[in-house]
Amino acid sequence: MRRISIKEARQNFKAIIDRVAAGERVNILRRSKVVAQLVPPEPERSRKAPSMEAFRKTIKVKGKSLSREIIEARREERH
Repeated sequence: MRRISIKEARQNFKAIIDRVAAGERVNILRRSKVVAQLVPPEPERSRKAPSMEAFRKTIKVKGKSLSREIIEARREERH
């Protein structure tokens, strides 16, 4: 992590921003104390919906399937 004075930051602002954009962190100092920190932005998250495959594998079916229950209930109503 680079440490620079406010004066140096003013004089070399573009170069500092380029370094931060490349992934470097920069502390800005005033009278040898950190007053600000420049950090690169977090990478953008994917906006795709997560895959449901893993979730579906965790589901365990107990008893008869719903479609089987409906078919049997309809048959019982007829008789």
